[in-house]
Amino acid sequence: MAELVRIALDAMGGDNAPSEPIWAAVEALAKTPRAHITLLGQESVIRETLKNAEYDRNRLAIVPATEMIEMAEHPVNAIRKKKDSSIVLALRMLKNGEADAFISAGSTGAVLAGGQLLVGRLPGVERAPLAPLLPTLKGVSLLIDCGANVDARPNHLLQFAKMGSLYMRDMMGIPNPTVGLLNIGVEEEKGNALSKETYPLLKACKDINFIGNVESREIPHGAADVIVTDAFAGNVALKLYEGTASAFLQMVKSGMTSNLKSKIGALLVKSSLKETLKTMDATTYGGAPMLGLNGLVVKCHGNATRKELSNAVLQCVSFTDAGLTDKIKNSISPKESGEE
Repeated sequence: MAELVRIALDAMGGDNAPSEPIWAAVEALAKTPRAHITLLGQESVIRETLKNAEYDRNRLAIVPATEMIEMAEHPVNAIRKKKDSSIVLALRMLKNGEADAFISAGSTGAVLAGGQLLVGRLPGVERAPLAPLLPTLKGVSLLIDCGANVDARPNHLLQFAKMGSLYMRDMMGIPNPTVGLLNIGVEEEKGNALSKETYPLLKACKDINFIGNVESREIPHGAADVIVTDAFAGNVALKLYEGTASAFLQMVKSGMTSNLKSKIGALLVKSSLKETLKTMDATTYGGAPMLGLNGLVVKCHGNATRKELSNAVLQCVSFTDAGLTDKIKNSISPKESGEE
């Protein structure tokens, strides 16, 4: 029997904590026999919530945490001062080899800062990017980076492309994933200094299937399997993507309930529409992994429900089984890094 994948789950992080993370753990244990979950947070609250729940008690543990990092706190200061917070304790478990992965819907800044400071990057990895999956007409695309490195350099983006390609190949089953550079035009000479300097590096790299520049409007059409960019542009693209999808869904719902005729039509297409919308639900795939660290860190949305968090557990199991941390380590030589 394969070894259990040990996952530290932040019970105090996110808008819906602690209820949703706790119930996500229960759901995840029912979905897979491969996970062992440690919930970190206020012990009394966790035990009270689990009081009447049915789950495999041999695969769930609780680590008390007396402190909590708030969303508005300065990330680095919070990591250094709140040593008994659920985020810091979980990251230390990961660093010390007591966990294989960490999941949180809490402070993005604290999770990212803690991942860099406490867990640390793999040898040769210059920056650890955050990489969410975006639903497209062709399936999904990986946006890398979307929030961790706003001041990236060309060689950082080259490493992002390599890591993203490995992720899409081994996690999503795409044999030779295409890589596109997010830009304001498809022509090679387009873009700012970062784009212009990055393009030839991606073009010359034999480890990736680079197809050139990709405009943001083409992302929903599945223009490339991996979309490479710095965190500033990536985060703007991600937020616009999510906001547009939410607004469009509200418009559809409003239009389908505006009068009797539209309500009758809505009943006729309800099942088909429901199935179509499922394909555009990114929470099905879990959270956004922070690639290039000495352990797996997965950041879920701040408003994550048990569905996204439990799917993140499955994501961690697949990531660990695929041996992606070692593959990223082997794909990026320390000699590539002329920087810190």
